[in-house]
Amino acid sequence: MPSVLSFDDVVVRREGRNIVDGLTWTVNDDERWVILGPNGAGKTTLLQLADTLIHPTSGSVDILDERLGRTDVFELRPRIGFASAALAKRIPADETVLDAVLTAAYSVLGRWNEQYENIDERRALRVLQEWRLDHLADRTFGTLSEGEQKRVQIARAIMTDPELLLLDEPTASLDLGSREVIVGLLGEYAKSPVTPALVMVTHHVEEIPEGFTHVLLLRDGVAVAAGPIAETLTAENLSDAFGLPIVLTEDGGRYAARAA
Repeated sequence: MPSVLSFDDVVVRREGRNIVDGLTWTVNDDERWVILGPNGAGKTTLLQLADTLIHPTSGSVDILDERLGRTDVFELRPRIGFASAALAKRIPADETVLDAVLTAAYSVLGRWNEQYENIDERRALRVLQEWRLDHLADRTFGTLSEGEQKRVQIARAIMTDPELLLLDEPTASLDLGSREVIVGLLGEYAKSPVTPALVMVTHHVEEIPEGFTHVLLLRDGVAVAAGPIAETLTAENLSDAFGLPIVLTEDGGRYAARAA
């Protein structure tokens, strides 16, 4: 299986501290990874590396067969989908939902004078339907609920048919109902054989959708454990990652955790 993302002894150092410390990790094209760990573990930094937004202090990062630091990141970025809370702050409040997704075709935020083909609009409408947003196509982004806005971010990231999809806490701060809608949709998406490789950051095992295959557990920038979820997501590994005894339960492919 070809890899889409490969870290080899990667270090990211800021102000004398290693945010990522000697990480070696590979994501193959048919895998769906979740990254778990406490605040400050280095999770978002990994996504920033994978999205070419930062470079490692040392070590190597290969993304879609291109070596970070030896390739034109502006040509590589359109092949990567990235959804994060930071994106929501950059989408104009008066942008329609349809245009918020459609403008991904030009990698811009805020429709201006770009010319789109019919195939682009059909693609955007299809993605909106898949993420249960088609009835909101003419609504402005600023009038949506937080859960709806997060689904728009994901739909926008998928619009360009990326070869690698990165999701930074897609269900953070949502109520139970909104969280479960996104977790359910992500589970359906993850199970499709045509879905690209997925990497999702979260703080909570309850937010891991069905269909995700692998987990990377981080603490202080170091990998505590990495591998298939069924083997790697254990109470022992979670306890090591979060620094306190954890009880883990599983029911129908969904997980729950609490302090022992």
